[in-house]
Amino acid sequence: MALHTQQSISGFIASEPQRSTTEAGDVRMYVRIGQPRYRRNEDGSFTELEPTFHDMVAFRATAERALARFAKGDSFVAEGYKRTFPIESDGHVIEAEEFVAKKLG
Repeated sequence: MALHTQQSISGFIASEPQRSTTEAGDVRMYVRIGQPRYRRNEDGSFTELEPTFHDMVAFRATAERALARFAKGDSFVAEGYKRTFPIESDGHVIEAEEFVAKKLG
C-alpha cells in the first residue's frame, strides 16, 4: 500500500481572515500568513530573523471551519498545495503564489 503525502506549511495568521465567495458560490477564506525564520549560529544558538509572509486560501467546508476558528495571531499547520498563477503588476505579468489549504489545524 502506498503512503499518501501532501505539502504542508506552518506559521501564524498575520491578518484577519477574510470571507468571500467564488463565482460558483463556494465559500472562500483568504488570509496572510507569516513563517518565523531562524539562523543557526556557530555556537549552536539561534538568531531570530524577520518572518516571511505569504497568501493562503481555503474553500468550502475547510474555509467555513477556518473562518469560525482562526484569528490574527493564531498558530496553525495546514496540508494542501502551492498554486502559482499570473497577475498583472505595473504593466508586467508576474507569477504569484498562494498556499491552498485542504486541511487546517
